Parts: sequence; structure tokens; C-alpha cells
Amino acid sequence: MTASTHQSTDWNDRFLALFDKCAILYRKGNHDYESYYDAADRELLAETGHAPREFFDFVEDHCEFGNPSPTTALLVAAVRRDYFEVVMEGKEGTRSVTSNDVPSRGEELDGIPYLPRILAKARAKLRGDLDPDLMFCCGGDRSFLQRVGGIHPADFLRRVWAAEDDDSKIVAWLREQPQTP
Repeated sequence: MTASTHQSTDWNDRFLALFDKCAILYRKGNHDYESYYDAADRELLAETGHAPREFFDFVEDHCEFGNPSPTTALLVAAVRRDYFEVVMEGKEGTRSVTSNDVPSRGEELDGIPYLPRILAKARAKLRGDLDPDLMFCCGGDRSFLQRVGGIHPADFLRRVWAAEDDDSKIVAWLREQPQTP
């Protein structure tokens, strides 16, 4: 089922309910994320363009570190879902972007450390191409976004989408933020 064939109006409520259910399971010691999802949950994940592991990563970081919040996960999911429906027309991504495909943590773009890495991860997130061992909105990403002006991860994704492949637009936007070097 593709997003274009089934667009529910309550997906956000179901997303948050699933997040809560998974967080309870995680806190009870169940870290086998494959066991978290029934058929309806998997349909929701497919509808929003999410892989089971990707969803679990948000739950795990929330339970372990208190961040991202369920609403942050929802807002990031909304951007991915919109991109999935509008740009990808409900079709799955075809690549798998691994840690070998993204720049290292120390690489810089126009003097901004970490920017090449988060850009690559954001673009892969939008396309649904992130390898299960990579996460957009991980601790490093959240730290970077906080350092460059307290930017919300969903807002960053929207800017990356709007900029397409023009990194200079992202650099210019970040330079407008109060804390960017």
C-alpha cells in the first residue's frame, strides 16, 4: 500500500499512540523492536514512509536520553510523510545510505563543522534511504542543531527539502541564526 492509495486523517494520533506503546515496551526491557508492531502498526509505518528500525531509534533515544520527544518524532515524521507523498508519490526509496556514504563527523562546509554529515543524513531521511544503522536526529544531529541556533530537526528537514541540492542556501540560512560560526 502506498501513501497515495490511503491517506488517513488520524495518522498523527496513531503515530503518537504507537510511540507511547513502543516506549512502554522498551522501558519494560523489550528491545526487540520487530516484536513491537502488529499489522496495523506496520501499515502506519508504511503510510508515513518509516522503516520499523527507524521508528524504534526515535523511541530508544527518547527512553534513554529524553530526547527526541514524541512530538519532535511526530513533526519529523510529518516532513518525511509529506516528502514521501509529494515528491516520491508514495514510492519507497531505492538506495541504502550507509555510514560509509555520509561525510565524517569532522568534515566542514563553509567553515561549519558537521554540516556535510547532517545534510547527507537529512536528504537520505527525506528519501527514506537511511540504512538502519544511521539515524537522522541522533544525538550528534541534535547537538549540531542546538549549536547552530536551536533549530528544530523538522525545520531543518523542511529547509533541506526546499533547498534541494543547493548547499549554499542551507549555509546562508544557518549564517542568519544567532549561534552559527
